[in-house]
Amino acid sequence: MTWSEALTQLQLALGAPAELAWLAEAIAYFIGAFVLVNLSLVLALILIWITRKVVSRIQDRIGPNRVGPFGLFQTVADALKLLSKEDITPANADKIAYALAPIFSVFPVLMTVAVITFGPNFVGVDLNIGVLYLVALGSIGIMAALMAGWSSNNKYALLAGFRVVAQLLSYEIPMVLAMLAPVLLVGTMRTQELANAQSLYIGPVNLGLGWFVFLLPGAFLIYFIAALAESEQTPFDLLEAESELIAGFHIEYSGMRFAMFFLAQFLNTFFLGAIAVMLFLGSWQGPFADQIPLLGPIYFLAKVFFMYVVVQWIRGTFPRVRIDQMMSFAWKVLVPLVLVLILAQMILMKLPWPANFGWVGYLLILTANLGAVAVVLRVLGKHIRSEEVRTKRAFEPKSLIGVMAPVSPAGD
Repeated sequence: MTWSEALTQLQLALGAPAELAWLAEAIAYFIGAFVLVNLSLVLALILIWITRKVVSRIQDRIGPNRVGPFGLFQTVADALKLLSKEDITPANADKIAYALAPIFSVFPVLMTVAVITFGPNFVGVDLNIGVLYLVALGSIGIMAALMAGWSSNNKYALLAGFRVVAQLLSYEIPMVLAMLAPVLLVGTMRTQELANAQSLYIGPVNLGLGWFVFLLPGAFLIYFIAALAESEQTPFDLLEAESELIAGFHIEYSGMRFAMFFLAQFLNTFFLGAIAVMLFLGSWQGPFADQIPLLGPIYFLAKVFFMYVVVQWIRGTFPRVRIDQMMSFAWKVLVPLVLVLILAQMILMKLPWPANFGWVGYLLILTANLGAVAVVLRVLGKHIRSEEVRTKRAFEPKSLIGVMAPVSPAGD
């Protein structure tokens, strides 16, 4: 039973007429949506604070520490400041698309909450196409960024809009295919059943450690890298590269419209981590989560916040890559690799293994995933080594001003 069904049953038990069950169900959905959306908005303030604290520690700074305990109210002050700012629309902008773009950027992120499994039977709607629903919502955010760039009547915003199509659509392909790996393994797109399939029983006790990441590490790594690009995080934040695009597709936005894009970015990063936890890291599964249901949401949120901190760790550590490097890595490495990985998994799962040798197929699936991890790490290592030895100069002069080296009479 989902939480919406539980609220409906509660209303009927309190005396609501049976013939108005449809109204009770609508009220239950409204209450659940209202609570989850408002919690998501508050969550964004916490995520911004975590980002500032993590990045500041990496850069040997303190971070927010003046407004409220540990600087927690600094993001509240920033939100109030954005609420008070003037909302400016460029004179020659496409006003309808310009106004709708921020809404379309936040809308799909908030709709993601409907199928997130926070705990045992703690899911808004247990759709039989839950994973496909998540994939469909991702395309709306891409459209929002493109609308913002196109409608702003700004060449830099337009260029960033074109990069939206190039980057987000390119990395959506390996991300979606990587999401298919656990779906093929379990044979369902229901997020609740995917969570239940990651249990690990030793006798009557469920340790909750049958995570798919142990069997599908290659698919998890590909999903994680593609999710970094989809959430516009470093080193794939070229859509908002200040050094190239003076902030990107939202350069002409101000006030709360500007804030809505950043709200969508922070929440999108968090919920992409939540999807990774649902599909690969056991969702709410953990020791004694079946016996103590309250542990389920605690395990789930702990895993998701850990994923978010890892993303911010990467953000404060790695430099931004070039656009050609980013696109080459997507189309020449990730897409062929995940296609081979999914094809191998499909073949191995369809082979007629003897009754007691089904484990051989899973062992071969694990081997294929470890091979994918090795390929990705080899490509990344080769890129890092090449960047270490490459000079920033286009040429190496034989003498430099300020260096104690005599200039030859020939002038070279």
